[in-house]
Amino acid sequence: MTVRELDAAAIHDPALRAAYVRCRALNARHGKTYFLATRLLPVDRRPAVHALYGFARWADDIVDDLNSPATPGERGRALLALEAQLETGLRQGRATEPVIRALADTARRYGIDHLHFTDFLVSMRSDLTVGGYASYDELGRYMHGSAAVIGLQMLPVLGTVVPREEAAPHAAALGVAFQLTNFLRDVGEDLDRGRLYLPAELLAAHGVDRERFEWSRRTGTRDGRITDVLRAAAAHNRAVYRDALPGIAMLDPVSRPCIRTAFVLYSGILDAIEADGYAVLHRRAVVPRRRRAVVALDGLVRAVAARSVNRRSVDPVACASRPRVAAPVRKETV
Repeated sequence: MTVRELDAAAIHDPALRAAYVRCRALNARHGKTYFLATRLLPVDRRPAVHALYGFARWADDIVDDLNSPATPGERGRALLALEAQLETGLRQGRATEPVIRALADTARRYGIDHLHFTDFLVSMRSDLTVGGYASYDELGRYMHGSAAVIGLQMLPVLGTVVPREEAAPHAAALGVAFQLTNFLRDVGEDLDRGRLYLPAELLAAHGVDRERFEWSRRTGTRDGRITDVLRAAAAHNRAVYRDALPGIAMLDPVSRPCIRTAFVLYSGILDAIEADGYAVLHRRAVVPRRRRAVVALDGLVRAVAARSVNRRSVDPVACASRPRVAAPVRKETV
């Protein structure tokens, strides 16, 4: 499948192909939900998504890998080195580091704004020194770089049937929604890293504080007020998903099944958290394998249908010189 993807994307240079393969491996190993959804994209667009994810995964591992003995200072220096490589790679269009090489090539091919990558690294740097946020507004400024820009990076790859700036707020909201879900699912692990992404104002509204969360994590003891905090955070997260939903219908029809599948699987984590009684401080909630399979199969059916319609709607003789006629925007349901 890797060779087919690279050939379809017209990536022929051996070193560049190896760089994309490296990114694909990172996606397959670490981002199981994203990797599953990516397989629903047309084959020629998949390498770009692997490159975007591979870079984000690499930076995130520098900051967050619990298995690494690196000190905060060492992590900071590694992040600075990554930033320098990124700047050079984006400016010159090439790099010695495989992940940066693939990312620079993807940014060039799809005209992705370089500011999205630098904003991402700003948020990654803040994770080295910031352990909590006072309010959702303050958290939102962090998530612009850590999550919203991921959706904005993806948008040129996915394509749109409306002006890109119209779809951009929904793409950014979906990136934020996914990360808020991660924050809920991983709240215990993040506490182990010295961070809590639930705003202090939310905790205070339910009569608890960070120390109470740490006590619950340490002792395994449940607290109804903590459950109330987590339930409120999930409700906030669902509202962000609702803001993001209209953007799916604004995408190129052949890209919609991929994003719809990611939307359903990731928002389904909230259902799993609720079904498990909001016990995320003590164990990770997971979407049942059967549910994942059903959603993936539905996505595959939709992807095949969209590609079939796309092939019928494009004149094979003129497609190289004529823009594709986009389908009208329809209300998306999940």
